[in-house]
Amino acid sequence: SRMVKKLEKRLKRLQRKLSKKYELNKIQIEGGEYRYRKTKNIKKLEFLVLKTRRRLKNIRHNYIHQITTSLVRTKPEYVVMESLNTCGMLKNRKLSKAIQEQAFHEFKRQMEYKCAWNGVKFILADRFYPSSKTCSRCGSVKNTLYLSERTFICNECGYEIDRDSNASINLKNYGKSIA
Repeated sequence: SRMVKKLEKRLKRLQRKLSKKYELNKIQIEGGEYRYRKTKNIKKLEFLVLKTRRRLKNIRHNYIHQITTSLVRTKPEYVVMESLNTCGMLKNRKLSKAIQEQAFHEFKRQMEYKCAWNGVKFILADRFYPSSKTCSRCGSVKNTLYLSERTFICNECGYEIDRDSNASINLKNYGKSIA
């Protein structure tokens, strides 16, 4: 949202300012090491950085709470979620910041306890379950499917569907087979 972008911009600016203050108050001690003198302005800036980070975190957590509550309030029979390899996903330098901001673990944790509160069965699909690679019509599994391929085309029956829609149908069928 606009507020999050504004806060991220402010955080970036404050961190730059803080870094400059630290560099100005650097003291060299024996052995070529450095020590930093913490002035009142540095302490004020550190407090502002912490306050901005806390505000960003609270906005994100509030959004996750609202989404999970609205999903569970629809009273589904079961909720199926895929266990993702977030450590592997974080190795991609271009996507790592966006993935960390999404807080997948927090989303999963909230879904689990809210499902338990409302009597909804929560099913966690295995990390290696081929939800994107399996055809939702005939059930055949594709050997290779690259992330750049956004449409799933089955080699067996020729069925063509959006990759994410195909994965969601497969996860729904996975939930039916377990529930």
